[in-house]
Amino acid sequence: MVAAMTPVGSNVENTMKTKPIPLTIRDCSVMGYTDALDLQMDLCQKRQVDKIDNTVLIVEHPAVITLGARKSENKLLTDEDVIREQGVEIVRVGRGGGTTAHNPGQLVMYPIIKLKSLGLDVNAYIRSLEQIGIELLQSLGVESTRRKGFPGLWIGEKKIASVGVQLKKWVSFHGMAININNDLSIFEHIVPCGLDGVVITSLEKEMGKPADMDAVKDKLKELCLQTFVSPFRGL
Repeated sequence: MVAAMTPVGSNVENTMKTKPIPLTIRDCSVMGYTDALDLQMDLCQKRQVDKIDNTVLIVEHPAVITLGARKSENKLLTDEDVIREQGVEIVRVGRGGGTTAHNPGQLVMYPIIKLKSLGLDVNAYIRSLEQIGIELLQSLGVESTRRKGFPGLWIGEKKIASVGVQLKKWVSFHGMAININNDLSIFEHIVPCGLDGVVITSLEKEMGKPADMDAVKDKLKELCLQTFVSPFRGL
């Protein structure tokens, strides 16, 4: 389902210095990783030439392990053939960061954003992604924080969200993955983001019960609308 939305409401209007930037949010439900990547690339090219508005894709993926652009951070703990035999796809991609994993119950957002339309540089954009994740988890009862030098979100020493972005002509793709209700055993095959000894957690593990994924998605959409209409919020 595709919905084009322009944010309204006093909280947004109070922070706006310029005309609201249109934002389209697409809930892609469960989509294969390579299909989602192809869609991102198509939208990225269209956004570069202003054929579409800034767009956020929200998706869950079937089980997949992705290897990032930094080979030194791509660390598997299980033989690739064994991983594939367990029904987990392995994909090599060009985004920043190292090895990560996706599976159903993990919430993934892929913003296709022309950064200059919001006056953002790369660091500010990454902070905006992290802020969305912090506020999303906080609304669900979990406090998370940034860790300097390690993009993503943390609960103490445990990592709950990963960030990996790539830009083409100042348009972003890839994005952020937040563990909500997903099976964390997939992370036993990898060294997440090249960080030896890191413990991966999820909202379900922290809260002791699964979250309503539809409600989580609705909150994520709300936060995206509040964040990507103005460069003055959440940075």
